[in-house]
Amino acid sequence: MTDRLSLYNDALMHVGERFLGSLTENREPRRLLDQVWASGGVDYILERGQWAHATRTQRIDYDSGIEPTFGYRYAFPHPDDFICTRAVCSDEYFRVPLINHVDEGGYWYADLATIYVRFVSNDPAYGMNLGKWPKTFQRLVALHFGSEIAAKLTGKESEKVRLQEERDKALAEAKNATAQLEPTQFPAQGAWLRARHRYPGRRDGGNNDSGPLIGG
Repeated sequence: MTDRLSLYNDALMHVGERFLGSLTENREPRRLLDQVWASGGVDYILERGQWAHATRTQRIDYDSGIEPTFGYRYAFPHPDDFICTRAVCSDEYFRVPLINHVDEGGYWYADLATIYVRFVSNDPAYGMNLGKWPKTFQRLVALHFGSEIAAKLTGKESEKVRLQEERDKALAEAKNATAQLEPTQFPAQGAWLRARHRYPGRRDGGNNDSGPLIGG
């Protein structure tokens, strides 16, 4: 579990700078870290992966105030906490990807009146809930913050480069960790396979929807 002060001090540890006692301490490191925070330092990292802890799912109805002049019939606004899309589907169980849609200018466009979207969020209950950050993600964000202030604090551009390289390694590690939290994905059934499941009594030596073809 982390908080903003812990994040700042982790960043300073990577830089080799003395820790802060509080978020109001009148020192240059705190002011620099505040600037990174205010300029979207966490959002920068949230954009770089499909983070399980920051993923939000919503049903979105079309915006009746927008009437596209051509192409897809309906427009769906990105939520205020939207960072990047993970999936757009036509069903609430996310079994049917919505292939026919576009993402443009802060909107999704499609021919359905309702869509289901899974996205990375910076809402305080999702991506900006520091208390729910996995350890690998904590380290990644701290390295990014450290890389952003290293040259200013140390006077060495090489320190910034070093921490950027460490950050990129941490990014790969964090992505791998979040991927392991995802459920096993199975490929969607094709039309031919769905048709076979629809007709009982086929001679396939297996099972169908009406029960087993072999055994007791």
